[in-house]
Formats: sequence, C-alpha cells, structure tokens
Amino acid sequence: MPEARSAPQEAGHRVDVVLTGLRRHAGHLVAELPGPLRRIRLRGGDTVLEVEWHAAPAGTAPTASPVPPSTDAPPPERYAVRSPIVGTFHRAPEPGAAPFVAVGDLIRPGQVVGVVEAMKLMNEVTADRGGRVAEVLAADGQPVEYDQPLVALDPE
Repeated sequence: MPEARSAPQEAGHRVDVVLTGLRRHAGHLVAELPGPLRRIRLRGGDTVLEVEWHAAPAGTAPTASPVPPSTDAPPPERYAVRSPIVGTFHRAPEPGAAPFVAVGDLIRPGQVVGVVEAMKLMNEVTADRGGRVAEVLAADGQPVEYDQPLVALDPE
C-alpha cells in the first residue's frame, strides 16, 4: 500500500521535483556557455533557482561539476521539442488513436506533437518551430521530466 502523504509533504515533494528539473536545466545552460557565469535565474511555478558566481582572480575561472551530456538529446543540428512539465508523455490524444506525429512527418510551428499528463490534466506539447520529425525520443506512457527532449526535428 502506498504511503499516505500530508499536504505539506506533497507540496514539498512537488518543489523537490521542480528543483531537480531546474537544476538539470541550469547544468545544461552552464555547460553550453563559453565563459564564466555571472548569474542565471530559472523559475518553475513558484519555485526559483538562482545561481551567481562572483568574479574570480585573473587567470582563474569558477569550477562547476561537469554535467554529462544527455544520452537522449538529439544531435546539435537537430531541434528538440522538450517537455514543458513533469508528467507522463502520451503520443496520441487518447488510447488507440493515431499519434499526433510520426517519424518523417513535416510539422509547422505551434503544432501539437504530444501531451504530458500531470495531475490528471493533459498539457499539450507544441513545436516552437517547424521541421521534419527525425525521431520520437520518449515512449508513449513514459514518465518525463521538465525540459526532457521528446521529439527531434530536422530543419526544413
């Protein structure tokens, strides 16, 4: 039987989940920056993660633990449509229906490529830009995290 949680415990768990996603996102951003970081601020709902390194003496740079590249991220020439929220990814609007997109489909900006179910709400995942679907990176019914790549697009 699952352990029952009180409302404060559930709220704390949600904050932990959001912070974990924000930390991962911050790690990816830091790894992509060419120089030392001055400030980064990420927000997920009411949760905010802020990181700032002060100027280091000349010739030294602040060190951060390296973030290994994600194994499910698309190659750099591809664009990834990412999960806007933590939840369960669904490729189709309902069980048994055709998926929103398939490999080889040409999609346009704003087109729905899937949904992420969170707390019994279906959140549409839309493409910010157009392209051809090169790969679907998340399986139907798979739990996904905030900012996880879901669909890889080749530019058109």
